[in-house]
Amino acid sequence: MTDKQNIEGCMWQAVSAAIPAGKAILKVYDTHFKVSTKADSSPLTLADMESHRIISEKLRSTGIPVLSEEGKDIPYPERRQWPQFWLVDPLDGTKEFVKRNGDFTVNIALIKDAYPLAGVIYVPVSDVLYVGIQYLGSYRFTGAAQLFNKAADLQGLLKTGTRLPDKETRDIFTVVCSRSHMSTETEAYIDELREEFGEVDFASRGSSLKLCMVAEGEADVYPRFAPTMEWDTAAGQAIAECAGAVVVDAENNERLQYNKENLLNPWFIVSR
Repeated sequence: MTDKQNIEGCMWQAVSAAIPAGKAILKVYDTHFKVSTKADSSPLTLADMESHRIISEKLRSTGIPVLSEEGKDIPYPERRQWPQFWLVDPLDGTKEFVKRNGDFTVNIALIKDAYPLAGVIYVPVSDVLYVGIQYLGSYRFTGAAQLFNKAADLQGLLKTGTRLPDKETRDIFTVVCSRSHMSTETEAYIDELREEFGEVDFASRGSSLKLCMVAEGEADVYPRFAPTMEWDTAAGQAIAECAGAVVVDAENNERLQYNKENLLNPWFIVSR
């Protein structure tokens, strides 16, 4: 089996995990679910835990270790030895989930040598799937569950998708930001963009959908000057980069890295 065949087989498993996890999330979403609080004061629901369970079980067959937001207590001396691993956010945008605005996702990334090699993002409410693989590009799938059920493998699925970017004909420079984490630094950055480009259009989305918007060409830039963790961005970075965008540390302009001892991301900028 070639490296490419192995990667495609692994990413087929990632898609096979993301969609059922998303369906499980929707079952909780449609109930009067309870919300608890994690040690970092972020919300946690049954949906997070059920998604984590489904994804972990599905990815186990790949033989690649998993680092998940809901199973993150793996000592750094152990995980720093990993040449590759899955980086998973079982429910990205739990605050959006609790608010019931639909802007939450399932994120699964394959990390190799500190950088995202490939990523999958599934949007349960809209049944939209994003897949990005370094040598194949990025794709969006609408009505993803049905397309997945009809496909025999990843290559079969990719034939049914839309290659990204697919929306690059905007007259106004567009910046996308978080619905839940606007900061004064972000507002200052947007003011700088207005000085450079004149009129600036503003979009607000939750979770990793902001990176997907840049990948699609719906937005020109996504500045993030507020805290995020590695599992928040890895899959989106893969999809954005495979669609021709760049994801860099806002301070040193270097590509965002993963599997650091401290899993907190630096401030970063995603741009086309």
